[in-house]
Amino acid sequence: MEPTQNQNIYPPEVVAPPKPKRKFPKIFLWLGVGILAVLLAVLLVRLLGSRTTSLSGDLTWWGLWEDENIVAPLISEYEAKNPKVKIKYVKQSPRDYRERLTSAFAKGQGPDIFRFHNTWVPMFRNELDALPASVINPADFAKTFYPIVSSDLTLGTGIVGIPLGYDALALYINEDIFSKAGKTPPATWDDLRDLAKELTVKDDQGVIIQAGVALGRVENVDHWQEILALMMLQNGVDLTNPTGKKGEDALIFFTIFSSLDGVWDATLPPSTAAFAGGKLAMYFGPSWRAFEIAQANPNLKFITVPVPQLPKDSPTQSDVTYATYWAEGVWARSSKKSQAWDFLKFLSQKESLQKLYQNASKIRQFGEPYSRVEMAGILEDHPILGSIIKQASGASSWYLASRTFDGPTGINSLLSKYFEDAVNTVASGKEADKALETAAAGIQQVLSQYRLTK
Repeated sequence: MEPTQNQNIYPPEVVAPPKPKRKFPKIFLWLGVGILAVLLAVLLVRLLGSRTTSLSGDLTWWGLWEDENIVAPLISEYEAKNPKVKIKYVKQSPRDYRERLTSAFAKGQGPDIFRFHNTWVPMFRNELDALPASVINPADFAKTFYPIVSSDLTLGTGIVGIPLGYDALALYINEDIFSKAGKTPPATWDDLRDLAKELTVKDDQGVIIQAGVALGRVENVDHWQEILALMMLQNGVDLTNPTGKKGEDALIFFTIFSSLDGVWDATLPPSTAAFAGGKLAMYFGPSWRAFEIAQANPNLKFITVPVPQLPKDSPTQSDVTYATYWAEGVWARSSKKSQAWDFLKFLSQKESLQKLYQNASKIRQFGEPYSRVEMAGILEDHPILGSIIKQASGASSWYLASRTFDGPTGINSLLSKYFEDAVNTVASGKEADKALETAAAGIQQVLSQYRLTK
């Protein structure tokens, strides 16, 4: 009988014989192993290739002040140690620099490394990469650089820049004027005011022919922003809301040199030019102004001294000065961030900073003041930089800064306008409290725009 479909042709007690196993050809086995090996090799090459890309290639560095021949030897030294890395230094013009930097970031074409002012962190909060702890951890950073640097360059919980130099306000002294009058530099603001009146010389018509100090106005006092901010900070003023008696006193004191004492007025040339011309006894400015002054008048004898202070509550109280300097940052969207940070770590080492200083000193009077605390002793006796270094440990800063070239919408420019209006209001004889109330409202708007309000 023919078995029907699904019918078992064996009796239940009989087990069907097993079907013979089909042997898998060995050639296919070896072929599979070979394909797997090729795939693994390709994957390994890709992984190594991507790692090589992150640790090699071209870095673009936007500088601002230093000529290429100052940084080129350091670039060459780094490239020799890292032969797969090439660094292109591009010196930028200060004109519209912040706006051009912003535009480059918006287009996705930003430099891997770029220079920015210590007050610019809020404007580039989304573009600044955080310094990896594996490069420099926060504790070591705080010990390496001056306290103000850690304060200025911290964004959230991260550090977003490394300074290759440091600068701050100093008081420039015309040595010939002081020597002729038998005077010594002032230590306090009251000393400075008395000296300014004594050293001011006027003709028969009351025209100033030698000014004691450039203070009291905004149109011809270079760095008035930093000077006013310094006075306010020393007096305990909260610059985010400078209203109240302390703010009023500082604002009035700034204007009094012109409005009451008559040691400076609107007819005089800009303060830097006046000092370079030998017609100004005391002048406030950062260290780099010395180059401009010396170039304008090579025969002028001048030094800088620490900025004046208010009377101290205790002899151990630190001097307060006003810092204004530049740092190097890494673009958050750079494909070579790790290499960029490694290069900046190399540049910020003691030996590298000394080489940068020496290279700069070959073409101008001196290099940038050192930003590392351990290097303070090297420049303490320098006739221009010594005073800046001596007060660096007590430096403060804020967003009121001049000549940062941050453009009409930048935080420095916007805040300067409100403080300028306040100075002009008081200089015209109006009340300081009203002037500061108006300024405070504008200040809050600017700070809110840059997410700096609580």
